[in-house]
Amino acid sequence: MASKSKRRDKEKYSGKRLKRYSTISDKELDSIYTPEDTAGFDYNEKLGMPGEYPFTRGVYDTMYRGRLWTMRQFSGFGTAEETNKRFKYLLSHGQTGLSVAFHMPTIMGYDSDHPRSAGEVGKCGVAIDTLQDMEVLFEGIPLDKITTSMTINAPAIVLLSMYIAVAEKQGVSPEVISGTIQNDILKEYIAQKSWIYPPEPSMRIITDIFEYCTRHVPRWNTISISGYHIREAGSTAVQELAFTLADGIAYVQAGRERGLDVDSFAPRLSFFFDAHNDFFEEIAKFRAARRMWAKIMKERFNAKKEESLRLRFHTQTAGCSLVAQQPMNNIVRVTLQALAAVLGGTQSLHTNSMDETLALPTEQAVTVALRTQQIIAGESGVANVIDPLGGSYFMERLTDEMEQEAWDYINKIDRMGGVIPAIEKGYPQMEIADAAYRYQKQIDNSQKVVVGVNMYKMQEKETIPTLTISPQVEQNQIEKTRRIKAMRDTDRVRTSLDRLMRAAKGRDNLMPFVLEAVKAYASIGEIMDVMRAVFGEYRDPALF
Repeated sequence: MASKSKRRDKEKYSGKRLKRYSTISDKELDSIYTPEDTAGFDYNEKLGMPGEYPFTRGVYDTMYRGRLWTMRQFSGFGTAEETNKRFKYLLSHGQTGLSVAFHMPTIMGYDSDHPRSAGEVGKCGVAIDTLQDMEVLFEGIPLDKITTSMTINAPAIVLLSMYIAVAEKQGVSPEVISGTIQNDILKEYIAQKSWIYPPEPSMRIITDIFEYCTRHVPRWNTISISGYHIREAGSTAVQELAFTLADGIAYVQAGRERGLDVDSFAPRLSFFFDAHNDFFEEIAKFRAARRMWAKIMKERFNAKKEESLRLRFHTQTAGCSLVAQQPMNNIVRVTLQALAAVLGGTQSLHTNSMDETLALPTEQAVTVALRTQQIIAGESGVANVIDPLGGSYFMERLTDEMEQEAWDYINKIDRMGGVIPAIEKGYPQMEIADAAYRYQKQIDNSQKVVVGVNMYKMQEKETIPTLTISPQVEQNQIEKTRRIKAMRDTDRVRTSLDRLMRAAKGRDNLMPFVLEAVKAYASIGEIMDVMRAVFGEYRDPALF
């Protein structure tokens, strides 16, 4: 009788269905959640205590009472000199970690003086061509006291080598430096599309980094397995969760196939998620991710160390949610997204600036974004209690449902032979494309509200100051790069590149050879071209 009574109470709150209610990912929601929705819920199995398996409630026992999340603002524009000034500005205003945005030529492995770089130098990030640029980028910034995240993928081995070389020039041992390289090439094939080499040599480079850093750079996070770009490409929250963890499985398998003990490298794996507009869905996604990864590492890979089971992650608020119409509204969107990341237990957070849909952020806009994090940390009170939403009927039901749907995706990918065969079949790409199409249709039909776009529109156009990159930046960078190439020891450069080519053709770990070339002031383009000659370039299969 009690169960029927609860159902009747639930039906009463449903009322007459005037519309369909769903999350931003189009997951249909009940009007109210009750104990029925968590029937049979086992606290120890599903939740446990923070810092303990399955880590649903957080990866550390004290969470933000022990230490706040690292506050990073993704920064990079123009030259290394200009970005260095921005770094110092942010650090002086309370930022606690650096996050480097590189311009498109660096991301694609070209120097600024390459013909394909024309018009792109310094536009969407900082121009880095040789070790000298990296030295300038971190001038006056002690690398033994600051952590740095670098959003770089195919050329990650080169940028990490440059960072190590800069640290050594500062007198800082590689054993002391800490930070993260994104280094996640699989999500490039799935979503972002800034690859260079085919999957097999790309995975070799990544496992070379795993192996080298395990021995020589032990505090470095060797990969940031990224769901962010999957979500930005239009996936649902569940797809972001599932495809990210499937990529993580592939990287762990690759490390084991190299002969590495899982507990020797798994503790330095990190993750990177999007925080979108649907507040509760995002929190549930983060909680489900921790629980799933702990189970994957324990049951699939037989990891023994507790550190290997912890899913530590960085969050960035959703760039795809920012709109040009009424850009000040983006501050509110970012605040809610950041709050969801904090309540979801993130270890590191970047808050987008209100103007990023229009241009690279101004100092004023980036300061507001940083202050958003600081107000959440210092004034809201949400950091005082660990997992304050834990035990909510709605939150636990939503977390469970997202987990189950993500397992369904992972099991399907396993049946395909893993994530690389799934990518080759175009499976995750097509799933994301279909989800993006459905969501855009809902916006176009006003089924999903975007304030200022399909509701509460204004006739007058709201304008805000934006940052512009002078065309002179490109010319100056080209001249500087050519000057470095003319002044360096060309025999040393040639010898180091020849040694790298022989290593790439063989089976040696590539990190020492890239590090040697970097120290000789070989450029990113020259180093990447050596590996292009050996590995070839990837061509995306036609799927649409």
